[in-house]
Amino acid sequence: TGLFNAGVVGFFAIGGYAVAILSAQPQAGLIGNFGLPWVVGLLGAMAVSAIAALIIGFATVRLRGDYLAVATFGTAVSIQIVALNWGALTGGSQGMTSVTRPLQHLIGDAIPYNVFFLLLMLAFTAVVYIGLERIVRSPWGRVLRALREDETAAIALGKNAVGYRLQAFVVGAVLIGLSGALYVSYIGFVSPSDFVPMVTFQLWAMLIVGGSGNNRGALLGSLVVWAIWTGSGALMVKLVPPNYQTQGAALQSILIGLLLVVTLLYRPRGILGEQAVVSRHAGDD
Repeated sequence: TGLFNAGVVGFFAIGGYAVAILSAQPQAGLIGNFGLPWVVGLLGAMAVSAIAALIIGFATVRLRGDYLAVATFGTAVSIQIVALNWGALTGGSQGMTSVTRPLQHLIGDAIPYNVFFLLLMLAFTAVVYIGLERIVRSPWGRVLRALREDETAAIALGKNAVGYRLQAFVVGAVLIGLSGALYVSYIGFVSPSDFVPMVTFQLWAMLIVGGSGNNRGALLGSLVVWAIWTGSGALMVKLVPPNYQTQGAALQSILIGLLLVVTLLYRPRGILGEQAVVSRHAGDD
């Protein structure tokens, strides 16, 4: 729908903390840590993200452009501040440990578990990708596209613009919350330092480079940007003297910035530009 959600990292944090609170083993001095099965924690993270998106969406979804970006960015910062200061629930600056890692007791640590989790992530990615592709090509998805391209015309055809934008906002938040829950499940730890605004910048860079409004572009952009980010970090460790490691780390952001500039100059629609969706049924709404 063309919504510029600058608070992506906020829902990432909600999903991560939700799965930790629900599935982590009990710890003294912390509310929650119910030790529930990991799948229950994952579903709970998605549900909490949806509820948070409804509440935030009702307050912000009527905003446009920069106003929406500022509002959602402020929301994400507020969520991080709450996580930092509500120590009884989130563990505060120390974070929460003992977060359940699925099947770790059967597989063990190190390379075998990493391979298992990689395969698990590929499965999740495939399911989400197929689901989003079907949504984009459905009547509901075409309404979202129509609202983005010409909201006035869509409203004239009887579409509830605010309602559809809120639905899209919630669906996006659920997926972001799921990703946060999976991230925390992999590292087995969660703290406020995992959810800094830089995460939102990374994700938007991935979309712009790969091609926004295009699921294939999102996948490609994530691989390209993350390869540059992690590859440059590894090079900094090997090539830059220890005394200059902090300054060298800034080179990662510079490289991503240059990549964005080059992409916008030569491929303004991204590496894989958005394709038109053609209905197979002439009578579809």
